[in-house]
Amino acid sequence: MSWSVNIGSIAGTAIRIHVTFLLLLAFFFIQGWAAGSINDGVNSVVFVVLVFACVLAHEFGHIFTARAFGVETPDVTLLPIGGVARLARIPEKPGQEFLIAIAGPLVNVAIAVALIAVTPTHLSVVHLAAMESPKLSMIDRLAVINLFLAAFNMIPAFPMDGGRVLRALLAIRLGHVRATEIAATIGQWAAFAFGFIGLLSYNIGGFMLIFIAFFVYLAAASEAQMVALRAMSRDVPVTAAMVTQFATLTGDEHIDAAVETLLQTSQTEFPVVDGNRRLIGVVGRAEIIRALRELGPSAPVSDVMVKDIPTIERSHRLEEAFRLLQEKSLPAVGVVDFAGRLIGLVTAETVGEMLMVRKALPEGAKLGPWSRPAGV
Repeated sequence: MSWSVNIGSIAGTAIRIHVTFLLLLAFFFIQGWAAGSINDGVNSVVFVVLVFACVLAHEFGHIFTARAFGVETPDVTLLPIGGVARLARIPEKPGQEFLIAIAGPLVNVAIAVALIAVTPTHLSVVHLAAMESPKLSMIDRLAVINLFLAAFNMIPAFPMDGGRVLRALLAIRLGHVRATEIAATIGQWAAFAFGFIGLLSYNIGGFMLIFIAFFVYLAAASEAQMVALRAMSRDVPVTAAMVTQFATLTGDEHIDAAVETLLQTSQTEFPVVDGNRRLIGVVGRAEIIRALRELGPSAPVSDVMVKDIPTIERSHRLEEAFRLLQEKSLPAVGVVDFAGRLIGLVTAETVGEMLMVRKALPEGAKLGPWSRPAGV
């Protein structure tokens, strides 16, 4: 995620903090200082850090459960509104998705139970409403906030944990695609509700609700689109969606030659090939411009290209290329003939064009491998 910095890793998963998180710490420090003293400001910051440690534990509940099902977990990012664990994929088996989704809130419940068992606590909704107040016991506030995190995340609005639980339960009877559509729709309506409540609140909580509403709405729409694309690509040969007319570069060409090629085409991604037209990397428009500025026009393309780009044979289905793009966060996937020579390229842009073509078809129509069933 952009605007985030890596602060370490746990069990192979990188931990990143978004720069806006520092603004949150500064806000609570200033608020605590204004309400009392510098010590109060420091205590407020310590409390926020402890809360986000609980959020991090929540995300690792998802991560470790996902790993049990063979899902890669590259990183987790802490934002002012919470944490986001990046999983390579969400299993389509309802039982697996259910367990991954429920694991996070269960971690928060376990933390709250542990705090209550170890130290005397006096749980109250008042503690939640004044969680930044240094006058209340930090243990009380932490116990309540963990129960709140568990309850809030279980709201059945996709992409929150409760929405994923809802999708898993619906998928048992309706299938993954239809279940996603329903959960995403509920999520978007919930986003409207969060935003409306936020507009009526003239405090930091209202602002956070508006921010959450924006995030939930976009995430729900994005997940629904990705699931629809994955389902659509299952019966389509990769040759039907790949780009076949494109300019290539070689690893020993200089950046100035890449710039000339960039200006002569409308491509955003350029495959880099060897003498036998085998794919050895991909370099994008942004990388070319950055290399020109930082390394100069005589730097070789091989120094700035993205290496280890996967390839699939032309006989494979588009679903495999789409899965690689999604799981590996790659700029492109190469399509090769049986001799390993590059014959096509699949990018996120080409997949998006595929979706537009399908949506533009009248119901019941068919165009090549694309079709749009009635009622879709």
